[in-house]
Amino acid sequence: MRKTFVGRSAAVACALLLAATACGSNGDDEKAKAPEKLGKGEGKVNIIAWAGYAEDGSNDPGTDWVHPFEQRTGCKVNTKVAGTSDEMVSLMKTGQYDTVSASGDATLRLIASGDAAPVNTELVPNYKDIFPGLKMRPFNSRNGQMYGIPHGRGANLLMYRTDKVKPAPDSWSAVFDDADAYRGHVTAYDSPIYIADAALYLMKTQPSLGIKDPYALDRGQLDAAVALLKKQHRAIGEYWSDYQKEITAFKGGDSVIGTTWQVIANLTQAEKAPVKAVLPKEGATGWSDTWMVSAKAENPNCAYKWLDWIVSPKVNAQVAEYFGEAPANAKACARTKDPRHCAVYHADDESYYQQVHFWTTPIKQCLDGRKNTTCTDYAQWTRAWTEIKG
Repeated sequence: MRKTFVGRSAAVACALLLAATACGSNGDDEKAKAPEKLGKGEGKVNIIAWAGYAEDGSNDPGTDWVHPFEQRTGCKVNTKVAGTSDEMVSLMKTGQYDTVSASGDATLRLIASGDAAPVNTELVPNYKDIFPGLKMRPFNSRNGQMYGIPHGRGANLLMYRTDKVKPAPDSWSAVFDDADAYRGHVTAYDSPIYIADAALYLMKTQPSLGIKDPYALDRGQLDAAVALLKKQHRAIGEYWSDYQKEITAFKGGDSVIGTTWQVIANLTQAEKAPVKAVLPKEGATGWSDTWMVSAKAENPNCAYKWLDWIVSPKVNAQVAEYFGEAPANAKACARTKDPRHCAVYHADDESYYQQVHFWTTPIKQCLDGRKNTTCTDYAQWTRAWTEIKG
């Protein structure tokens, strides 16, 4: 159901630099313009999506929002399901796709390389009902210009077995400073972006390090996060990227504490495993996906029709429930089959999401506003992650 972000490469990360002409970027996203008006649909739209985002009934006959879109708009949907953010970035560079459901660890790459075009939100009527907390964020906008339409969001939570972990944890210290208490049974998300989880913990517990944003780390701050993760590594039983494997590990007791998503916690509880998931007192990292339009889109009119459709109240509610996330459209909460869905995923609780630092690709230009400091980029995080895992 949920995507994984494994196998990101240092080569792709080169495109992160906002001034990286040496990495093949056009170095000037101002050349891409958002359309002022839409024309007639071209008859098709080529989509890159996470599994579960463009369902056409082939996986579940009762789950289909693609065919109704085609019937209403005349735009045939051609979907390429991607398994990683790296794959999405690479596919967008081919110019063969019109739109992509990019996560925050890919959006800045697409903006920096000029592969994503600015979006005219006035041409997406349902944008007006998107939760304000998802608009004009560092991972989906630049210089006051949106580069996509928010789709949904979720937090990276702390899950634990209630029969093995006592007292109930309320801090990430349980998997960092106190991880040895569960040595061999700690789990963590398998991706370089997980470095931000350690940085967030250090930001709250070691203010002398000066971390203001877990995705904006200078060399010394990155080294501190790496040191913490190397210490944690001794207690790790396994790193996870497949949600089903994490469910199995917690159900069998191989894992007793570690990072998770709300949908995984729900499914693990449905398997009768004694687990709970909490948002620790330090806050958490999280993810938010954005539908972006290719700067080379051959079918921009149908792409815009898709953007408006996928975040319309009814469809956004369908996707959120099927996928396991908080919808982006505030009106979607009244359209979910489960009346508790938005409460479970804190969809309309902005105070909750103010504690969530959404995945944002680290770049050399410090995202926390520092001007005289060079921050570490994703290529450096990727090398550090390899070093952490040994």
